[in-house]
Amino acid sequence: MTTVLMIGTRKGLWLAHSEDRDSWELSGPHLDMEEVYSCLPDPATGRLYAGASSMWLGPLVRWSEDLGETWQEARIAFPDDVDASVARIWQLQRGALPGVMWAGTEPGAVFRSEDDGESWTLERALWDHPHRPQWDAGFGGQAFHTLLPHPSDPASLTAALSTGGVYQTLDGGKSWAPRNSGIRADFLPEGQQYPEFGQCVHKVARHPARPERLFAQNHGGVYRSDDEGASWRSIADGLPSDFGFPVVVHPHEPDTIYVFPLGGGAGRYPPEGKARVYRSRDAGESWEPLAQGLPDRFYVGVMRDAMTTDTEPEAGVYLGARNGTVWGSVDSGDSWRLIAADLPDVMVVRAARF
Repeated sequence: MTTVLMIGTRKGLWLAHSEDRDSWELSGPHLDMEEVYSCLPDPATGRLYAGASSMWLGPLVRWSEDLGETWQEARIAFPDDVDASVARIWQLQRGALPGVMWAGTEPGAVFRSEDDGESWTLERALWDHPHRPQWDAGFGGQAFHTLLPHPSDPASLTAALSTGGVYQTLDGGKSWAPRNSGIRADFLPEGQQYPEFGQCVHKVARHPARPERLFAQNHGGVYRSDDEGASWRSIADGLPSDFGFPVVVHPHEPDTIYVFPLGGGAGRYPPEGKARVYRSRDAGESWEPLAQGLPDRFYVGVMRDAMTTDTEPEAGVYLGARNGTVWGSVDSGDSWRLIAADLPDVMVVRAARF
């Protein structure tokens, strides 16, 4: 058995392999010069999936059945009657039923596959939602970057986009409702900062053992919901900044979460330029900085999908940065070591055991 890290960058995909999570063998670039914004290592099928795009081929879902030696591909595209083109594939997720996969794209749309990603269909009710014309592109572009299939209810999916907020379907995609009550939108005028929708959500996460509890990292704000998004409350007290991109849940401890605070605004690097992961073991009631092994001169950010965990008994936590470095911890974040350096801008990191 080998731990595989998929490292998606703006100039290709790298794969890191390790049998002991101590020494790593790096290969790449795979999908050379393609932007890789989403990855999904899938031990159930033995496939590695990547959402990649290039100026020549456009966006494609690519998959490998031999750990990156060869690749196959499928295209995600809007129906002919929709005046839009897919620019990037920001999210790939496995669904609750066999064969089902979900993809989130830019512009903001969700697609569904029932054949392990070989063909895709637009979730039309979400695309035709009356709120969609009012969703904003935001600074980084409009995209569904969070897809959370319910672990036991195949009719339930929670999705989030920048800038539009959190939406949820409970009927298999026939209808979608905003789930943003309590989330503040600092960029709106005073008195209008708690809208029904339009928040700039950066990432939402949950543990499959507690699907009703969601954690959100917003453009200003870290939140928890205990009723699957019906209401939210701030859990940012104790953090040096409430701005950041990723939020990750420990694979075995539903109340343990990780964030990577940034300065916000124009200074999108860690406070004081020190790389620090913050961990909460009580669902956000208190926080502790994790610094051992991380650099004190670190003037780049960690993007929304560039922090992840593996599922080993002693959990590994991994992050990739926009300076092309990848860091890993094999003790739930207590200590860190460098896995890779001098890669292109890292957009996504995912881990699995094959």
